[in-house]
Amino acid sequence: MTSHDRKPGVESEAAILVGIELSDRTFHEDPLDELTGLVETAGATVVGRVTQKRKAPDKATYIGKGKLEQLKQLVDATEADVVVFDNDLSPAQIRNLEQTLNIKTLDRTEVILDIFSSRAQTHESRLAVELAQLEYSLPRLKRMWTHLSRMKMGVGMRGPGEKQLETDRRLVEKRINDLRRDLQRIEKRKEREVGARGDRMTVSLIGYTNAGKSTLMNALTEAEVLVEDKLFATLDTRTRRWQLPGWGPVLLSDTVGFIRDLPHQLIASFKATLEEARQADLLIHVADASNPAALEQIVAVYQVLKELEIEEKNTLLVLNKVDRVENLAPIQAIRNRYPNALELSAQTGDGLTRLAGMVGEALSRDFLDLEIEMDVSNGRMLAYLSKYGEVLSKTFVENRMIVHCRMASKYQGRLQEANDVFYQPYAGANGVSTERPDALNGKSIGEVA
Repeated sequence: MTSHDRKPGVESEAAILVGIELSDRTFHEDPLDELTGLVETAGATVVGRVTQKRKAPDKATYIGKGKLEQLKQLVDATEADVVVFDNDLSPAQIRNLEQTLNIKTLDRTEVILDIFSSRAQTHESRLAVELAQLEYSLPRLKRMWTHLSRMKMGVGMRGPGEKQLETDRRLVEKRINDLRRDLQRIEKRKEREVGARGDRMTVSLIGYTNAGKSTLMNALTEAEVLVEDKLFATLDTRTRRWQLPGWGPVLLSDTVGFIRDLPHQLIASFKATLEEARQADLLIHVADASNPAALEQIVAVYQVLKELEIEEKNTLLVLNKVDRVENLAPIQAIRNRYPNALELSAQTGDGLTRLAGMVGEALSRDFLDLEIEMDVSNGRMLAYLSKYGEVLSKTFVENRMIVHCRMASKYQGRLQEANDVFYQPYAGANGVSTERPDALNGKSIGEVA
């Protein structure tokens, strides 16, 4: 492919992809398949691929000398505009590669940051992307000043380029501090906003990018969220009301998709955006069952959850796009490892009813069936029970009121703090408690306030 064969426009750069298959890493059928999707999402056209099997990357150029020469020949033959590595490169490696290839060289992180930058819509996500980009570029500023090598630096003399480099570094560091401060304010505000939704149970969709989270949200809530068959179509969290059949309304959130080796800068920067997932009562982990690398993607998502310190949160694994599954071997491997995973198709609607039932069941596990005794004049507590729980019955004995209430365990704290309010697991019609003996840690009826 030559330059005149390419699509017109700035976005139609011709790219050569490079990847290393390390001995300790398992790839599915095509080791550069995901990078191809990233590069095409960024707007470039793939004109060549180079892979190499190595025990460890070369410290200077990541790939070996022979493979580097092969890559240089391919660059010349295809008249490529950019070389993209499916790995993170050090500033020195990028410098050495660009000097040898005489062409722009990017790593995986730079491509992901570029995609996020082009797709960020809200003020919050744009700040997060800018912060991640600046944190990534700070140690690489010298690479951007390649003209420094052409300046004579005598003893005691500093060239104007080097002075500009120091100025740029200070400006970047100041901007990074300003962005961190702004995002911390947004994060605190987001925590308050999400925390204020205490009257509703919350469910958050998480998963690998392009797994079908937005399609599933549309199917469950008729939210009309943008759906594209592209990586990172959703960067901003969207929350909609989901009328869970036989259970009631819950809040369902669609979050940014994860990816293998997601840049740490992005995870840190998008904390505010991921606050919905951090505070959700239940996570629905959506995986693309039709992807040959689905098992690897599931593991990658759990690794990101670990970085966010929410890996212990209640999670329901959903295998989406089962209507597209052609090769049963990969999905059987997932079934063997995750036997409780639910298979469905958000596109056709198959399995959605069962999903709603499983979500209702999962949320109900966190509910307590309580018998609460208080003074009949305690209207504030009765209002609290009505707002955050389901009052099933009220019984009056002299100046005391006994309320049978079903409520989420996360709202139990108010009962523990209240004076002259006593509670215990509700005893059913046969007088037997409906809760485990260790289900409550608060005051029981008969205890002194």
